[in-house]
Amino acid sequence: MPQVSVVIPTYNRRHFLPEAVASVRRQTYRDWELIIVDDGSEDGTREMLEKLGGPVRLLFTEHRGVSAARNRGLAEARGKYIAYLDSDDLWHPHKLQIQVEYMEAHPAAVVTYTDEIWIRRGVRVNQKKKHRKYSGDIFAFCLPLCIVSLSSALLRRDVLVELGGFDETLPACEDYDLWLRLARMYPFHFEPRPLITKRGGHPDQLSRSLWGLDRFRVQSLDKFLTARLLTAEQREQTIRELQRKCRILIQGSLKRGQWEKAEIYEALSRKWQLSREGCVA
Repeated sequence: MPQVSVVIPTYNRRHFLPEAVASVRRQTYRDWELIIVDDGSEDGTREMLEKLGGPVRLLFTEHRGVSAARNRGLAEARGKYIAYLDSDDLWHPHKLQIQVEYMEAHPAAVVTYTDEIWIRRGVRVNQKKKHRKYSGDIFAFCLPLCIVSLSSALLRRDVLVELGGFDETLPACEDYDLWLRLARMYPFHFEPRPLITKRGGHPDQLSRSLWGLDRFRVQSLDKFLTARLLTAEQREQTIRELQRKCRILIQGSLKRGQWEKAEIYEALSRKWQLSREGCVA
């Protein structure tokens, strides 16, 4: 059995995918399997993949979204560890070697992630202060936004399976949701060396094609609070962040004349405020 299962989900990324695959094949660590899940691409991706050659398992599915594609890859994976790679990102050659060595030296570790280089429309850009990354208990740092790049992470497969993989009901921010579920229970290890390159700014990115991504983060936070799985401190942190995001969404909805949506977020914020005050079960 391979030690690492590499899963690349892809949808209409024929022009990016060969470079992503090449970055896996350039890894100095060699004990891996590569699973590519084509989520119903319509741009000739399937034909290109069938000519790709080399050790790779190809899975072709109906278009159901990136979470379903990642979960399909997880279901097929045989490795002790899972490493996801988005099809528009690239790994640096020592990425897997550094991470596997850490995980093997620390058997209790569940996840390690790395720093990254950002390229936007072909130009390198600097990360902002809000994107700073941490080791240890990072739950509170994950609440405002997703600070962990999925392409940078190496995870224990058994823990990921136990968590249930990705929430397929979320059209976006599914990685945000996953990290919060993981961070509420386990510490993270941050490797400060940039071991991946993230390429962004293209029109088909979900972050560009969907407005108001906080909608999905609020959906995730409401789910956590409803499930009552958080500690008292985590619950308080989560309610504060949900209310902050609701205020932003209310303002955005009112600017667009979307009165009903504004009322929904007002009601949600009020519900959890009453819960904080002990007025709601």
